[in-house]
Amino acid sequence: MFHVVLHEPEIPPNTGNLMRLTVNTGCRLHLIHPIGFDLDTAKLRRAGLDYKEHADVIHHDSFDSYVATSQPQRLVAFSQHGEVLYTDLSFGRGDHLLFGKESVGLPQAVLDSDAVDTVARIPIAAGGRSLNLANAAAIAVYEAWRQNGFA
Repeated sequence: MFHVVLHEPEIPPNTGNLMRLTVNTGCRLHLIHPIGFDLDTAKLRRAGLDYKEHADVIHHDSFDSYVATSQPQRLVAFSQHGEVLYTDLSFGRGDHLLFGKESVGLPQAVLDSDAVDTVARIPIAAGGRSLNLANAAAIAVYEAWRQNGFA
């Protein structure tokens, strides 16, 4: 249905949770390297339970490699600096939803890339700093899936 793309994820439980999310929503997960952990770490296994074996995960050496290999029809980047609310977008089958690393989000060079169609944001309350990566991705995936009738 959709592609969830993690740019250089750093925290194993987030990636494990997103493996579970993508299996349960019919999505593909893309991991752009370098990643900040070993894929066999116990924390990833614990968060992903047995979903790791069922997840459709593709690894990419870099953002440019991801773009060249995947050739996303539409790439929506998520950033706290996005000017468009995620709820104002119309998501379509095959959209790629891009999220940055937990500590710093997406680098400006990626946000400025010609491959990125839109930079969206998920609102947070005043004084809030950021959402957890897995939570933000879940919000976006479920909104996109809802718009498509949970097909």
